[in-house]
Amino acid sequence: MIRFGYGTNGFGDHSLEDALAVVAGLGYDGVGLTLDRRHLDPYDTALPRRLSHLSNRLEELGLGTVVETGGRYLLDPWRKHRPTLLSLDGADRRVDLLLRAVRIASEVNAEAVSFWSGACPAGLPEEEAWERLVRGCAEVIEEAQTREVVLGFEPEPGMFVDTLDRYDELSRRLGFPERLGLTLDIGHCRCLEEQPVDACVRRAAPRLVNVQIEDMRRGVHEHLEFGEGEIVFPPVLSALADCGYQGLVSVELPRHSHAAPEVARRSLEFLRAASPSPLTGARPTTGPVRQGVAP
Repeated sequence: MIRFGYGTNGFGDHSLEDALAVVAGLGYDGVGLTLDRRHLDPYDTALPRRLSHLSNRLEELGLGTVVETGGRYLLDPWRKHRPTLLSLDGADRRVDLLLRAVRIASEVNAEAVSFWSGACPAGLPEEEAWERLVRGCAEVIEEAQTREVVLGFEPEPGMFVDTLDRYDELSRRLGFPERLGLTLDIGHCRCLEEQPVDACVRRAAPRLVNVQIEDMRRGVHEHLEFGEGEIVFPPVLSALADCGYQGLVSVELPRHSHAAPEVARRSLEFLRAASPSPLTGARPTTGPVRQGVAP
């Protein structure tokens, strides 16, 4: 049975405590926990005490978690998502954040830490960009190995590693490390990949450790509520089930905080209706599920 989660970056107007309570109350199985100034600040001097409380709270609520590292202005109040692993100035700060994320994941028994490459700086030769990315990832992988934490690298539209092919190349350059799995964003597959979305799931299955999900349109990197984009979801969810994926499938709607509880409720209802039956593997016949166009 597929385990659904919801990203805390879609609860930006709630405290973390309230966000967790709402997500659990709606019936989700977990959360994608974004490190940021609002919910869980990795630079907070009281972090050890907070992590102890958070670990207990997640257990009380029965929520699994994945640590997400895409907080928008966490490292630079002027530049979103900067610096990155590829930045000419400050890449060490991104590495430090990811090392902190690994330690946090270890403390709260997270299933994975998700991260991405960042965009390639203008004028940086591609081979040098690969070298910088591999160097930064290697440091994070070493810490993950020490802490026994799983990493999920996410291909992201507009970034240096934006497709499954680019992820494969990164993994090859790193020597196919066991700790470096894949975070697959279902919407990103529709946005950029040439294959149908369900085919992307099956291709990714051997390295899959984390899944993010939302609707999206071809060529437009905009996270949409289910039914507002072009993705046909039953084949995608069936592919996840067929592959035996056991991790979280977390809704990623970071611009919907203004209506978070209702959006989260609608999202879970949609996903459950589009999911294969746990007994037969067939799609449920009760309730309408808007499909959009074929992938």
